Amino acid sequence: QVQLVESGGGSVQAGGSLLLSCAASGRTISSYTMGWFRQAPGKEREFVAGIHWSGGSPLYANSVKGRFTFSRDSAKNTVYLQMNSLKPEDTAVYYCARDRARYRASYTSRLNDYDTWGQGTQVTVSS
Repeated sequence: QVQLVESGGGSVQAGGSLLLSCAASGRTISSYTMGWFRQAPGKEREFVAGIHWSGGSPLYANSVKGRFTFSRDSAKNTVYLQMNSLKPEDTAVYYCARDRARYRASYTSRLNDYDTWGQGTQVTVSS
């Protein structure tokens, strides 16, 4: 059984940057699509970005496109979310997640398609 542990959250001012990491243990994640989601207070959890198991360009939510970069290091069994030009509206708890399906043919941004979640890491952006 795989376990996911996020790290790298914190408090920054608007325009700043943070690098989130999600380390997987127990099993390899190289054959699974991985996703980053976030949940702000009083809001539903939403898709931020996804990276397909086969590589290629990640999928991003429109709200973060051009500012966030999702990457994967298979040797370290870790995925990353580089967040630049942060805005106050990016404030949320960020979660990484593993697709429930191995070798899924296409990207998915659906919450219910992910069945393994990390504990989350808080990101706070002040204006």
